[in-house]
Amino acid sequence: MQDEVITEVRDHVLVITINRPAAKNAIDSAVAEGLVDALVQLDAKEDLFVGVVTGAGGAFSSGMDLKAFSGSGVPRALDTLFREGSKKPLIAAVEGFALAGGLEVALVCDLIVAARGAKLGIPETRVGLFAAGGGLFRLARRLPYGVAMEMAVTASPITAEVAHEHGLVSRITEPGEALSTALDLAERIARNAPLAVAASKELIRESAGRTETEAWDLQTPHMRTVFRSADAKEGPRAFAEKRAPRWSGA
Repeated sequence: MQDEVITEVRDHVLVITINRPAAKNAIDSAVAEGLVDALVQLDAKEDLFVGVVTGAGGAFSSGMDLKAFSGSGVPRALDTLFREGSKKPLIAAVEGFALAGGLEVALVCDLIVAARGAKLGIPETRVGLFAAGGGLFRLARRLPYGVAMEMAVTASPITAEVAHEHGLVSRITEPGEALSTALDLAERIARNAPLAVAASKELIRESAGRTETEAWDLQTPHMRTVFRSADAKEGPRAFAEKRAPRWSGA
């Protein structure tokens, strides 16, 4: 039996592949559990700095496996996946389509790279459901109101090009090149200090919708942790010595 989620370490990057191409990478319990396990691995290993999530067979994911859902309901691991995600940066590499729960997996990620012509949508209302994996409010934060609302209530997808115009997709590529572009981004992230990157990710995510006073308060504990770290000493030292820094993540 094939693994429904495959992980591969490339230097400091963990590549996570949804591996159900015959089922359009639909998410069943095994996929949900495999994704959660992969993110636990990413956060636990000190030598892993960035994760890239992609799909096998030229597509990201068609969403929740409706046949499995009709028999056993929503996989329990999905709630953990959608709510907790990863502390370390995640990049989605989207080919073909990311629909319903598949788009919600991409929205767990911090950056989305998508190939031209790829479809992104939340068509759950067509089957009597709604995007309950964070898709509704995450799209509303990352897209203009009218675009997010139209996607939600018409069940119609948008193209990667439209998503790129509105900032949901950070990089647009030719078909077949989403993963390589995502890996390039991941490698650029991995050159930077892990503690500083993790703090930057959390502050950008958590400061949305807060007042400036609240944002300053949110930042204070990160200042204490990051600015007193060994890496905060290593960075300036490496710069002065004209060499690449050796990050410890501490």
